[in-house]
Amino acid sequence: MPSPPVHGSSINLPYRLACLCDLRDEQGRILLLRRAKAPNQGLCSPIGGKLDVATGESPAQCARREIMEEAGIDIPIDRLHLLGLISETAFEGRGHWLLFYYLVKGPVNVPAHDMPEGRLDWFHPHEIDELPLPESDRLIINPLVRKHEKTGPRGEPGFFAVHIDCIGDTMTWKIEQETLPH
Repeated sequence: MPSPPVHGSSINLPYRLACLCDLRDEQGRILLLRRAKAPNQGLCSPIGGKLDVATGESPAQCARREIMEEAGIDIPIDRLHLLGLISETAFEGRGHWLLFYYLVKGPVNVPAHDMPEGRLDWFHPHEIDELPLPESDRLIINPLVRKHEKTGPRGEPGFFAVHIDCIGDTMTWKIEQETLPH
């Protein structure tokens, strides 16, 4: 039997492409899904889903589609700002992920509701850390979003690219690129 992979080693798992969509309302609350299904069952995360690679769907097209499917609103692509690029090695030991994190520019109005994927609900930013969250969101992604979401004098948020290594008992991460808000 082969030995288990050591931290930082390569591991042959499927690679999945997905997007996460950060929607805010006029009060600055964040729309999160308490997931009823894996991955992250029982935890809160932004809405999103896998890219339709069979049709060549772009990440922005995926974000738009997922927002329509899960939140019921049509957001034009020009309102989507690519805030982050998140790569994860061996998430939950089941696969590698490349996640495109989109921030929707401007407020949206979506009623809280239940759906097959879970419960969509609004949360004030100060409530987020008290929710059941994936560890990678709590420790890495949410702090990076907070750092880069703010708009500067020219009104544009920043950008980050981070690689998260989930092999072993302790997650490690490295910011590979970042541009602070203008």
